[in-house]
Parts: sequence; structure tokens; C-alpha cells
Amino acid sequence: MKLYTFTGASPAEALRKAQSACGKDAIVISTKELKKRSLNSPALYEVVVATEEDYLKKENEASTKAFHSPPSSNDDVVLNLSNQAKKLAKSIPPDREPILSKIKEEENNLNYKELEENLNRLNQKLNNLQEILWQERLTKKEELLIPPEFAKIYNITQKSGMAKEHIDEIMRNTLKHMPPYMKSDPKAIERYFSVLLKKMIPIRVEQKLARGEKRIIMLVGPTGVGKTTTLAKLAARYSFLEFNYKVGIISLDSYRIGAHEQLYAYASMMKLPLEEVIDSQDFTRALNALSYCDIILIDTVGSSQYDKEKIYKIAKLVESGNRKIDVNLVVSAPTKLEDLRDIYKNFSLFKLDTLIVTKFDETNSFGNIFSLSLESSLPFSYFSTGQEVPDDLMVANSDFLIESILKGFKSKEVADA
Repeated sequence: MKLYTFTGASPAEALRKAQSACGKDAIVISTKELKKRSLNSPALYEVVVATEEDYLKKENEASTKAFHSPPSSNDDVVLNLSNQAKKLAKSIPPDREPILSKIKEEENNLNYKELEENLNRLNQKLNNLQEILWQERLTKKEELLIPPEFAKIYNITQKSGMAKEHIDEIMRNTLKHMPPYMKSDPKAIERYFSVLLKKMIPIRVEQKLARGEKRIIMLVGPTGVGKTTTLAKLAARYSFLEFNYKVGIISLDSYRIGAHEQLYAYASMMKLPLEEVIDSQDFTRALNALSYCDIILIDTVGSSQYDKEKIYKIAKLVESGNRKIDVNLVVSAPTKLEDLRDIYKNFSLFKLDTLIVTKFDETNSFGNIFSLSLESSLPFSYFSTGQEVPDDLMVANSDFLIESILKGFKSKEVADA
């Protein structure tokens, strides 16, 4: 028996060299790793094989004779074949099969690693190509080209009534800063877009009054947005629903038929004091009469955003009180963005503090509200989600507004179901 040693970059390569030199009948004695693979050089494996030329030659001759000699009977044929099989089985070392299996396994592992490396390189090239395409879209300022993966979220925001310049700017920031691995997943895009919108929505957090602190809150806005109903909801919230403040009400809305009666009915049900004001002297008197209250709520006359003279008169009347007043602009969600802009512009005479949005239940488009807040920098304070007094009022919440923009308004009952 003679031993031969062969080496190669893999066990499979060393075995091929051995079989090429000694034949496929060469018996594998051992295999081992001589050197590990490094960045500068391949791995080195050793395979040791053995040959028994005379023994194999004799066995082959006997096998040939057995196959070609005419047997005396069928039983003799079966016996000869069985004997030959036993002799061949004895000539193979018992440890050869595990060695061959190990070589095959290592060869498969090497092939898998090579395939994985090729796929990683291909993915990197695709990511680089995608980045180049997105950068081309970002450089074309005259028209934003939307990648297919972003088309759904872009269409949703367009239908929401959001200003196009705001949508395009948000989309540019998303394409610029979003991690590349997320840009091919529409769900990941929607999550990223939601987080970005949420960061852009200003919210004024409702805070408790400090000891001895008093607050005067006034609602202003155009006719028909629901100021009086919203004021009644706030009165209930402050006096018994969430807090236990002493609350007083002042009405400046003596022009509208039935306005005083409506507010008087709410005040009577909640047992809250109500003062009616016509001129500046009445306003000062009413403030002094309710000075014992923790919170004074002021309801103003509804006015068209284009009736600047009436808005000016109300503003001068409020100034005559010489008090710090928290002014909330009340707007309704179904109002078009163009009209919301005019409302904000003309009512800014009051030095506005926050936005209250009403009639959430009357529309499914809320991008206009987002754009108004973005342009005015006014934070949201409360959302009125229905006509029920005092239930349909909630503290402004950015998650709720984003959900309404992207998926439409859902009442509290539906959301909790």
C-alpha cells in the first residue's frame, strides 16, 4: 500500500487532485486544514490517499471472471455477486464515508459563503443605483419625481387637503434623510412619514392652574364654527369633568338672535355665573364681577373673516379690560385651506395663542388643518369631535391628528371598539 499527499484551497480541490492522479478508487486516509484563509492568501487543506495496485488488480480480475464465466445455476450467480460485494466492502476503510461527507459539507459551506458575498455586493450596487435615482429626483426643483414606493403616501396627503408646497417639502426631507434600507418598504415609509409629520405638529399641553393662578380664555372665529358649543364643553371640563375650578362665563355675542339664550341654557344646567357685555364699560364690570372665579370663559360674536370692522371693534373691546387674555382661534375642519388662511390673517389682530378645531365628524380631510398650523406656528389646544355637550371634546393630540390625516376620522367609540 502506497500513501500520497495532495493539497488545495479546499478539501474538495485536494480530493479532485488525488482522484486525478491516483484514480477514483484511491482510498482517503485523512484530511486536515493546514492554514486558515486570510485577506491576502487562500486557505490550504491536505488530503492523504492510499492505493493498492496489486490487490485491486487481483480483485478486478476475479470480479471480471465471476461476471463473464458461465454459471452453473442461478444460485451460483447470486452467490458470486454476494461474495464480490463483501470483498469490495472490506477493501474500503470504515472511516472513509464520514470523511467524504465532511468534505462535501465543507464544499457546500464554501459555495454558500461565496453566493452570500455575491448577493451582498449586488444589493450594495442596487442601493447605490437607487440613491443616484433619488438624488436626481431631489435636484429637479421644478417638479418633484415621486418613487413608486412613495406614491401611496403622497396620494393620501394630496387628497387630505394639505398644501402642495408642504407635501413636496416633507417628501424631499423624507427622501433625503430616510435610511436606504427602508425606502423599498411601503409600510416602513408610512411609519417614517407619520413620525415626521408628528414632529411638525405643535401641541399646547393642558396644564393645571398653579395655586392662586387665574386664567381668562376667549374664543374667537368666524360665524358657524361652533364657538358657543365649544365654550360650553370647556366650561363643563373645567368645572366638573376633569377639574374642579370655579368657572364664570362672559358673552359678547349679543348680535346673534338666540345666542344669549343658548349660552344661558348651558350656564343654568351647569350652575355657572353668566355676564352679558355690550360695551367696554360692561366688559370691565363683568371681569370684576367674576374676579373670584379661577377661569373666565369669553364667548365672542361670530364674524365673517372679511368683516374687518367688526373684528376690530371686538379687539378694542377686549383691550379695554386691560387683562391678560388667552385667545383661541376656533376653526372648523371642513373649511378649505384658502379660507383658513384668510381667517388666520384677519383674526391675527387678537394676538392669537392657540387653535381649536371643531367639526371633526363632518369631514375626512385634515391636511388643511395641518398646513394652517405649519404656516401660522399656532399650537393646537383642543379638538371638538361632535355636537354632544359636554362629551365630544378632547385635548389636542398629534397622534390622533396624524391618524385622521392618513386614515380618516374615527369617533372615540369606533377607535375603542
